[in-house]
Amino acid sequence: MAKLTLLLLGVLVGCALGLVSAQHEARKLYAAREQAQSLARELNVEYGRLQLEAGTWARHTRIAEIARRKLGMRVPEPRRVRSVRLDREQAR
Repeated sequence: MAKLTLLLLGVLVGCALGLVSAQHEARKLYAAREQAQSLARELNVEYGRLQLEAGTWARHTRIAEIARRKLGMRVPEPRRVRSVRLDREQAR
């Protein structure tokens, strides 16, 4: 009977250590998950900011201003503009 009691006590201690180990691992995984979610939120905010910045840099008025100021480009006079029509077969 004493051997059975010691065996059951050993099994109980083993199960308790397994439970503690599993809870510790679960807490570590939960902390890692929270950290990953926080990083995902930060990256999402950064992505939105970069999209807004890219939209600002690509604005038509900004590009036209740079073309006028730095490259000396200007809009042609209406009498100098010619429209060309392409047939569908010519476009291929």
